[in-house]
Amino acid sequence: MSQTHSLDVCGLPPPEPFEQIMTALDDLPNGDLLEVRIHRQPHPLFEVLRNNGFVYNCEPTPDGVFLIRIRHQ
Repeated sequence: MSQTHSLDVCGLPPPEPFEQIMTALDDLPNGDLLEVRIHRQPHPLFEVLRNNGFVYNCEPTPDGVFLIRIRHQ
């Protein structure tokens, strides 16, 4: 059964959001989902995800942040 893991990196200065996301992905079991709340769209992260076998979806939320859902391909 898959699980959802949550990570909130809103307001952290670069490169902390990227580093925390990558650490969480290193520990993400296959089949599980990582949901990240972040204050902007991290475009450099998207390329890294694609190049490392992850799929993602990024959506703005009503409270002005972005929710990124990431899983292994």
